[in-house]
Amino acid sequence: MDIPGISTNEPVAKIKKILLVEDDDSLASVYTMRLEAEGFDVKRVPNGEDALASAVAYHPDLILLDIMMPKVSGFDVLDILRNTPETAKCKIIMLTALSQDSDKEKATSLGADDYLVKSQVVIADVVERIKHHLGM
Repeated sequence: MDIPGISTNEPVAKIKKILLVEDDDSLASVYTMRLEAEGFDVKRVPNGEDALASAVAYHPDLILLDIMMPKVSGFDVLDILRNTPETAKCKIIMLTALSQDSDKEKATSLGADDYLVKSQVVIADVVERIKHHLGM
């Protein structure tokens, strides 16, 4: 059906889905609001256990993953996601308070696509890295 003034031949941009795994409610709220304002579909979960279930069910394009969380650590979540066929190729950015080189090296060895230290970045930096990894 043709609708006057609307072209049906142009590709429709798919809304990118972000899974935000963060146990700090106030920080998660700020990130969720900013990412939604940038046009992303955001699902937030507060712990690693919920992250594992949501990653398979929600099919995110990218996961922002904290490391220090209740139930299952971000390192363990990363390892499991990289070894699960449905999530192995998903982009994963670690967003954490841990600033030691050894933590960054561990995340990289487990397959993280990026590693951002919360105290060293502002939200605009995080958005820029997300867009970079999603090819936007």
